[in-house]
Amino acid sequence: MIPQWKIYPRSQGHSTVYLQNVVTDPSITVGEYTTYDDFVRDPRDFQRSNVLYHYPINQERLTIGKFCSIACGAKFLFNSANHALGSLSTYPFPIFFEEWGLPVEDIPRAWDNKGDIVVGNDVWIGYEAVILAGVTIGDGAVVGARAVVTKDVPPYAIVGGVPAKLIRKRFSDGVIQHLLALKWWDWPVERIAANMEAIQSGDIQGLT
Repeated sequence: MIPQWKIYPRSQGHSTVYLQNVVTDPSITVGEYTTYDDFVRDPRDFQRSNVLYHYPINQERLTIGKFCSIACGAKFLFNSANHALGSLSTYPFPIFFEEWGLPVEDIPRAWDNKGDIVVGNDVWIGYEAVILAGVTIGDGAVVGARAVVTKDVPPYAIVGGVPAKLIRKRFSDGVIQHLLALKWWDWPVERIAANMEAIQSGDIQGLT
C-alpha cells in the first residue's frame, strides 16, 4: 500500500504524482499506483484541470483502477458538456435560469446525461486524449495520444483517432482471458515484485 503522504513516485522529478494521494473529490475514485504526469501544469491539480464539466448536481462518478498511466493533458469530459440535442436549440437556457425566469431545479435539462466514466486497471491513456461521459475503458487497454473516446473500449484493446476506433488487440483472445482471470493488479505487492521480470518481458507462462 502506498503511504497517503507519498505524492511523487520519482525522486528525480515532480511532474508525476500518485493520483490516489492528490484527489480529494469524493466522487473521484482512483486505485493504488495509478499515476498522472504533467510537465505543463502542476499534476496535483488533476481534479480541477483534467476532470471537466463535473458537477455535484449530476451525481456522476469518475472511477479509475490500479496501475494506470495517464499522460499529460488527458481530459475526462462529463455530462454538463453534452448540450441537450433533443431541444430545438443547443443553447443551455436552464443554466441561465435567472436570466430567463426558469426553475433552478431544471438546470440538468440543459444537457444529456450519459453516465459515469469508468477506467479499468493497467490502462494507459495517452497525451491529451479525451474520454467522454458514459465511457468504460477495459482493463489493460491503451488510448492513443489525442484520441477522443466516445464509446466503450474492450479490455487490452488499442484505440486511437477521432472518434477513437480499434487499432488492434494487444494480445490473443486466449492471453487476454488469462490476464483478466489472473488480475495481477490485485496481487500483494510482494508477489508483483517477485514477478516483475515475467510481467515486463511479456512472459505470461512465467508468472508464479
